[in-house]
Amino acid sequence: MNDISLVIATYNWPRALELCLISVLGQSVLPDEILIADDGSREETKMVIEAYQAKFDIPLRHIWQEDKGFRLAQIRNKANAAALGAYLIQIDGDLILHPDFISDHLDARLKGYYVGGSRVLLDAKKSGEHLAALNAQISFFDAGIANRMNGWHFPMLSKLISPLSNSHKLRNIRGCNMAYWREDFIAVNGYDERFEGWGKEDSDLVIRFIKMGLKRRFFKWAGIVYHLFHNEADRTSLGNNEARLKEIAHSDKYRCDKGIDQYL
Repeated sequence: MNDISLVIATYNWPRALELCLISVLGQSVLPDEILIADDGSREETKMVIEAYQAKFDIPLRHIWQEDKGFRLAQIRNKANAAALGAYLIQIDGDLILHPDFISDHLDARLKGYYVGGSRVLLDAKKSGEHLAALNAQISFFDAGIANRMNGWHFPMLSKLISPLSNSHKLRNIRGCNMAYWREDFIAVNGYDERFEGWGKEDSDLVIRFIKMGLKRRFFKWAGIVYHLFHNEADRTSLGNNEARLKEIAHSDKYRCDKGIDQYL
């Protein structure tokens, strides 16, 4: 039985997904399986996945749904339902992973906790260079990096500080770098699929984790991801999603009504 599933969300950016998969191939510790949570990409993405299935010694599975707009909550539910791992690490397909990304997540996992990590932002020029060369090697000292201190790799210090951190802190929750036990995800019924369009589905999930009694594991200076530059997504749905978030924040419910149970 697989223990660790890496779930990668993607939509119509096959070059970035390929670079992400190259960085997964370079991990010091591999997950037991990879699932691509594909929110309706065209044929080019499928071709990249098929090409890399031959490069991995672990299963690389493509979970696809028809393109009917931004439905990230739904495709993550479908991928997590298909996952065999007891522990799920979720990222986005426009990231380059530090070589110890999976290893750091394994060291941080703890029953009763979820992990919310941070990211390092690459500017347009540096992102273009790495995409053109399919180069997954990044140095802390490279030019073209914002919020550079997020790229400082010091997992031992991260562990030492973890007990001092606010375990109910919602600030800087990033769905592009999270991890949790699959049984906890199922207990809250996964992502709330009422969240359509960009924004707040990850914050909603975390609020319900906290209401269920989970704590957040401090994860600074470990589990580093480098985020490729891209134009902002359409945010016209943000107002509606923020209203839904306020609704759950003032509720005692931790289990959503429309979630992962549809696919189990």
